[in-house]
Amino acid sequence: MQFKLSTPQGLALLLALSITGVSFVFFITIVLVPREIAWSIIIFSALFLFIFNYVLLFFVLKKFIITKLRPIYNTIESLKQNEKDHFEELDNTDIISEVNEEVVKWAKRKTKEISILKSNEKYRKEFLGNVSHELKTPLFNIQGYISTLLDGGLHDDKINELYLERTERNLNRLITIVKDLEAISKLESGELKLNITNFNIYGIIDEVFELHEMRAKERGITLKLHKKPKNPLYVVADKARIFEVVSNLVLNSIIYGNQNGTTIVSLHDIEPKILIEVADNGIGIASSDLKRIFERFYRVDKSRSTQLGGTGLGLAIVKHVMEAHGELISVKSKLAEGTTFSLTLKKLE
Repeated sequence: MQFKLSTPQGLALLLALSITGVSFVFFITIVLVPREIAWSIIIFSALFLFIFNYVLLFFVLKKFIITKLRPIYNTIESLKQNEKDHFEELDNTDIISEVNEEVVKWAKRKTKEISILKSNEKYRKEFLGNVSHELKTPLFNIQGYISTLLDGGLHDDKINELYLERTERNLNRLITIVKDLEAISKLESGELKLNITNFNIYGIIDEVFELHEMRAKERGITLKLHKKPKNPLYVVADKARIFEVVSNLVLNSIIYGNQNGTTIVSLHDIEPKILIEVADNGIGIASSDLKRIFERFYRVDKSRSTQLGGTGLGLAIVKHVMEAHGELISVKSKLAEGTTFSLTLKKLE
């Protein structure tokens, strides 16, 4: 048996030795030596005193320590995720070290949880502030246009049609924000089920280029597909969702691209996956922003994205769609040099 000071046995042994030593010296000096009693009796008396002290102290300390520490141990164990009962083992273990270890583990776990909660609280406040800002802008615009029309502008041919058109654009923006938030919510909850099919990924890219062709021309940005092969390349995924992903990435490259810049989409066969890269030579993203670009409403350049109609939800949707597919998406970027988004899709065997 190992005797540690952190166990009732160790403490009892130390105290018993101390008490016996002091008592033995006192007993020899005051009682035994003057009477010239035999050393065998002296040793036997010391041994008996030591055993008596040890047994008494051991049971007293064991009872006291376990009684005091058991509630602490019980509380910690009740807070743990697993509900195993360890208390049957307490009488035969190093209870002080065990409780100390549990307290340290519990404290570290709680410190980590508190840190996460603080981070989530900060994110929640930022998110609510961003939502409020995104909804407030079009709502105030709509309110202003309608108030002007009601105050007599409705009968002014110079402004009635113009203000109605602006009201419609702001309403469409609100609808887009609500739809994007709804899509993210469904993706996070798993409510939105994927419709997995086989389709030609090059067809998706062509459709995306066609969709954003006019907007790219307005900014003088050239959309290119790097080395398109003659044969189709089939992937296994939700076609509609992947179209949304590629469309968001290409649109981002247009919004944040430099005037007369270039957006290049390239595909690489890395069995059993297909790697898709969307690269631009635009303004780039600072390293401090890279960790947050997939957050809802987070924008690198708020003025530019708002001006061109971005909701700040596109990359958040992209991230959730890829996670729903069990695939990866990453980004690398340098300021003033451009940005490259990379994602993988399962290749049809």
